[in-house]
Amino acid sequence: MYIKDGHIHSPYCPHGTTDPFEKYIKKAIHLGYNEMTFTEHAPLPKGFKDPVPQMDSAMSLEQLEFYFQAVKELQVKYEKIIKINVGLEIDFIEGFEEETEQLLNKWGHELDDAILSVHFLKCSRANRYICLDYSPSAFESLIDEYSTLEGVYEKYYRTIELSITSNLGKYKPNRIGHITLVRKFQRRFPRSFDDSHYIINTLNSVNDRGLTLDINGAGLLKPLCREFYPPLEWVKMAASIGIPLVYGSDAHSAEQLGEGLEEFYNLINY
Repeated sequence: MYIKDGHIHSPYCPHGTTDPFEKYIKKAIHLGYNEMTFTEHAPLPKGFKDPVPQMDSAMSLEQLEFYFQAVKELQVKYEKIIKINVGLEIDFIEGFEEETEQLLNKWGHELDDAILSVHFLKCSRANRYICLDYSPSAFESLIDEYSTLEGVYEKYYRTIELSITSNLGKYKPNRIGHITLVRKFQRRFPRSFDDSHYIINTLNSVNDRGLTLDINGAGLLKPLCREFYPPLEWVKMAASIGIPLVYGSDAHSAEQLGEGLEEFYNLINY
């Protein structure tokens, strides 16, 4: 069985750990990985102000070349043992499509692999943004912004749809990240509505455009979530309609590598 983890962070993540690259790599080898992609959070687009209090959502532009160089050196060092990809997790931010395309046009040639994710939702008032997965209180601010919990879900999935359909140039990532991240705090904010139609529409859009899907185990570790992004029932549906799936631990420490790995591979090889 060929094992790939396509969503791994690094010591360049300002909100992660200081675990060195080689600690991740050695753990990946121990777990039997054949391939891994470091997908550090790309610098946020020019003109966008990080809304989280510590302003630590992504690495700085000044760090980007050092990050690329570090991963490339590791590719060579471990080439006979494990395939290592140079990657980024690109934030899709509504209203900053042009700036994101400019970033990709400048640096996209360095990438072997990449993910396009939604973390920030544009608010209707005062042209501000909120990071939906930062904290329960930030998520509660979104509920206040959109009046109801379902209003937040509707806005999130509209933004996911924009990420799928927007033209970000020839280096736009072809893998869509953790499509049910809006469920991260679901045990604090339980739904009184069925969100399945949002997920189905998203899967159909991904399939229609020939994109791939990040199947992310990080939600299993979140005490207010405790499920894959997306849950396995939707992974089954995605597989049944032919969407290519890539497991992602979304690890922010070496210890988190492999979360949900066995469940994912058991499912897709069933």
